[in-house]
This record gives sequence, C-alpha cells and structure tokens, in this order.
Amino acid sequence: MTSWRRVTAATSSATLRLIAFIFLRWIPGHHFVPIVFTSLAVYLSTLFSLLRDDGVQDRRKEKPRKRTSKLPPSSVPAKTSESALKTLLTGLPSARSPALTWTTALINVLLALLTLDFLIRGFVLYPSNDVAFARIGYISPTTANLLLREPDPAQWPVVISYQEETAQKWVEEGKVYKLDDSTDFTAAVTLKKLKPVTHYRYSLSNNKTGSFVTSPEPGSSAATRMSFVTSSCLKPNFPYNILSHPLRVPGVEQMSAAISKLPALLRPAFMLFLGDFIYIDVPFRFGSSMSHYRSEYRRIYSSPSWTITQAANQPRALDLPWIHTLDDHEIENDWSAGNKTAPYPAAADPFIHYHVRANPPIPRNAFAPPDEVTYFSFVNGPASFFMLDTRTYRSEPAQENSTILGSAQLQSLLAYLSAPEPAGVRWKFVASSVPFTKNWHVGTTDTWGGFLDERRAVFEAMWRAERELGIRVVLLSGDRHEFGATRFLDPSLDNLAPSDFAEGAGVGIHEFSVGPLSMFYLPIRSYYQTDDQDVAIKYAPNGNSKFGLIDIEDGLDELGSESGSVRASVLTYSLYVDGDVVWKYQLSVPLDHRGADATVANSALPFPPGKVLEDHVLPAGWVLLAKNAIGRAEELGKCTALKATALYNDLLEKMRKTERLD
Repeated sequence: MTSWRRVTAATSSATLRLIAFIFLRWIPGHHFVPIVFTSLAVYLSTLFSLLRDDGVQDRRKEKPRKRTSKLPPSSVPAKTSESALKTLLTGLPSARSPALTWTTALINVLLALLTLDFLIRGFVLYPSNDVAFARIGYISPTTANLLLREPDPAQWPVVISYQEETAQKWVEEGKVYKLDDSTDFTAAVTLKKLKPVTHYRYSLSNNKTGSFVTSPEPGSSAATRMSFVTSSCLKPNFPYNILSHPLRVPGVEQMSAAISKLPALLRPAFMLFLGDFIYIDVPFRFGSSMSHYRSEYRRIYSSPSWTITQAANQPRALDLPWIHTLDDHEIENDWSAGNKTAPYPAAADPFIHYHVRANPPIPRNAFAPPDEVTYFSFVNGPASFFMLDTRTYRSEPAQENSTILGSAQLQSLLAYLSAPEPAGVRWKFVASSVPFTKNWHVGTTDTWGGFLDERRAVFEAMWRAERELGIRVVLLSGDRHEFGATRFLDPSLDNLAPSDFAEGAGVGIHEFSVGPLSMFYLPIRSYYQTDDQDVAIKYAPNGNSKFGLIDIEDGLDELGSESGSVRASVLTYSLYVDGDVVWKYQLSVPLDHRGADATVANSALPFPPGKVLEDHVLPAGWVLLAKNAIGRAEELGKCTALKATALYNDLLEKMRKTERLD
C-alpha cells in the first residue's frame, strides 16, 4: 500500500519541477519562488525519511532471490528499466539503485539552484556601480540629446565632441566637470548647431563613442519619409539560460540584427519604448528604496547586448536613439496611487535622470509647471508625436470620475489633437504605455478599459481631428506582452457598412499594441472582440521578442479597381516576432485629402481603409481555442466574484441601515 510519505514526495517533486519550468522558461512570477523552495524542503525531508525507513533498508540488504517466473530472461531488464524511469520521473527513491535515487534528487536540487541563480546572480554579482556609458536620446534637425554616466573621478572632466562623418574637424560641445550621487553620476548634454539629415559621430574623453543622424527640417523634401521602431517590456536573461550572461537581453540583440538587414532608407530613426524598461518586482522585489531602483537601471545599461554585433557593419543597439515612456513595473505592478505615494518618488528619480533628461521636449501647452511634466511631444518628418504618461497622474480605475491622464495632461492632449500641424505632417501618433482597446479581457481595468469615459473624450477629439484637419491619428501602445491591432470606428459616420464592424482590416482610428521586446508572453489568450466599438484586426500572442517597424513614405495608394490610385503618404507597419517579419499592414493619407475639401474619389470615408500586405502568423488551432476558452472562463469567474462581492456588500449595507438606532 502506498504510504503518505511516498505520495508527499511524488507530489512535492512534481510541483517543484513544474513550477521551476514555468518560472525559468514561461513566466518569472515572484509567487513561484517560494513554491519552488518550499517544495524542495518538503521533498528532501520526505525523501530522507523514506531512506531511513527500515523496510527500505532491509530490502536493500536482501540477497537476490531465485527467479521463479516462467517468463523468458529478456523480460527482467524491462522491469528494471521501468523502475528506473519511474524513479527519474517521480522523484521517488529506488529500492534497486541508490544511484538512481540520488540522481532524481539531484535533478530537483539542480532546478532549485537554477531558480536561485536566475533570481540573484545578476542582483548580487552585478551591482554595476562602475558602469559608464553614453547614448543618444531625442534628435531634432539641429540638436541631439546625449546622456552619459561616468562615476570614475579620474575621468573628470568629461569632454564631449562631435563631427560630421565626412569631416575631419571635431567640434567641442562642452565639458562636464563633475558628476555626483545626486543624479547617480549621470548628465545630459545637448549637441547644438547641427545640420538636418546629417550623419554625425560623437566622442567623449572617457573613450565612449557613437553615431547618429539628425532628423529632416519640417516641410523639406527629406521630411516626406521616416521610420522608427516601437516596443515595450524587457527583462535580462529570459527565457533563462544558465550559460548566458545574467544581464544579456536577447530581444535587443534580435532587434539589432533585424535592423542591420534593412536597406539604408528603412533604418529606423529612433526607438519609441513604451514602458517597463526595468522590472523592479519581477521576479522578486529586493527593495523599494531609490538605490534599488537606480541599481536596476544601471544593470540594464550594463548589458552586453547594447554593444554586441553579429557583423562588422551591423549597428550597435546603443547607437539607436531611444525615447521612453513610464509604466507600472518601473514603479510597482498596476500602479495607480499617484506621484506622491511611496514608492513613486524613489522610482521617479532614476527614470528622470536616465530617461527624461534625454527625452523630447514637453508639449507647448502642458497646462502644468515644466518640472512637473512627464509627457512629451515632437515632430519628425511627416509625423508628430504625443507621448503619454499613463501612470504618474492616474487615479483608481473603474471608479466615478476615474482619470488615467490627470487634468493637465488630458487638456494638453486635447490641445495637441485639435492643433493644425506644419505643412507636410500627415500623421499624429499618440503613444500610451497601456492599450486603448478593451479587447484584452484580463487586467482590463489597468488599461484604458478602466477609464472609458476619459477614453471616449479622447476618441471624440481624435475623430474630430481626422475629419477637420485631414491628418490621420494612429495609436501606439505596449504592456500586454502580446501583439494586437484594433480599429475604433467614428460613430458620426453614417456610411459604414456591416463589414466595417467585422474583424479584419478596414476603416477607423488604428491602434498597434506590441510587446515584449524581451520577456515572457502570456499563456492565456485573452484578446477578442466583443462589440462594435473595438474592432479586432490581428492578434499575435506568441513570441518572447516582438517589435513593430513603422515606415512612412510618399507613394501611390491603390484604392481599388474603380477608384484607381492616388498619391499618398503611406504607412507600413511590420510586426517582427523573434527576429522575423510575420505581419504587414498598410495605412495611407491621400496627399490632396484635407477634411471637407477632399477631392479623393472615395472622400465619403475619412481615409482609405487599412490593408493587410502580409500575414505569416500561425492560425489558431485547437490549442489556441482551448486557451481562449480558459481566458473567457477566467473572465467569467472574475466577473462572478466581483458581482458576488458587490451583492454581499449591498446586503451588509442594508442590514446596517435596518439595525441602526436613530
């Protein structure tokens, strides 16, 4: 008869192995860590108890009995093999072989050690206090923001110089005489008096070098095209690899390799990174002080992936200008407690020093003091951008008068949307760290789905901008560790056909939400269309590394056999998954389309519908259908629990009022 100790040993062994696999290769959740080590403690204590069992010891000492079975000798090894396989799979001790017992125990100990290695190797062995680097942030036609870190006093003052790639003379921009702990030894310098659309090199006296290209002058012939990449969310050494450097970021390397294969005209001008640059609470929060947050930024910038190249002519990831928005894991998961509550002040300090200082300028109409603004706006080529901060100013979601932007930022965004753009600007991009769509049905309230009244006000301003300004609005977001493309139809249009509300390409404001750049992807499929407001175009959940390449250029847009083609500013969105293009989509703005004065053949629509150019995303099979069912069941269970709680609270309130003594 099976003893409770054998059941406990087998159960704890199976739990440890399953959870360790999930933690190291699937989702590095902090709640998995104590399960792994508790399971190991239970397993080892039970195993040693079994080994001390007199019966086990006696069976080991027994001499082999004569084989009385009538079966042929060849059948005996099979029984031994079956016993060995059972031991290795279950973790139970073997009565026949102590070596097998210790082997299966060693497997469990090794999995726990690998979990510990992933958890602490980077944190303990790489504090990165001495990391020195320089990178380019926002670039305009005549300026470039350079951020540097140099903690070694022997390298001070740091002299910053630059030159055109075709020139011999270096221009000294200035010197940073001293850096200190108040900024974690960082400083921002603006390189000035640059020429538009020109290749430059920069050099620092501490041997840090790099290159960049200035953006075109608005309205110039070069301003008709531009490309950039966008993504969110990165975590070093995940999926876990024991042989990898603990600070290596595979997705950054894959992106760099993919970019290096592009023609020169398609090379991105910048990376628009939409939050979760660090994960302070994944897999485990070691502290909430300013020093802990700073150390996470230092570790990311210490990653060898910034400078790894596969070929001599491949650009380094560090040479791609990065501009940043803020999201929750740079503070705390699902943060909604404002900018005064701890740990926000500690989290904001390194975000400001490492990212804000190199970011674009704040909007002209910020409606708040400049030093309190963490949302940004800029123009590059044929597009203007508004980078939202959806964490600093938000209130508790799904409440009356909930806000995700705060009053000042909301007014600034509405002013941006209503303002005409310079000649040649055909696109307005609004970048949000969390998705606008409510088609994700897990964690919906942490997105714009928890702030639907404010979302409606913003959408109305966007639809109005498209109708009156003739400029197309595109939404970019991250956070979800999946890709989802969604359309939002203008309800004021009375010429929409039933097909416009069906899933797939078509008309409407478009959102492209993509991530992670290097992190886990969700095992539960939770994105699907439920109404006619958020129309699903494409869902691509798989892949530990995903980013979008957006390319805009003037060309011809084929409007159909009846309408022919027109000159247009054409946007092509390319989705990269694990280094390969798996989906392409096209939007366009006819160049003679200006609101009510449009002369395009199909001007009954605000803009031509989007079109799928390529689709290599694997179709949904039975596994995906099953996971969708799990996601919907989870949503139903959550809704049921919330309703039950609400009914219970209502009942308590009624009882309180009934029993109250006046």
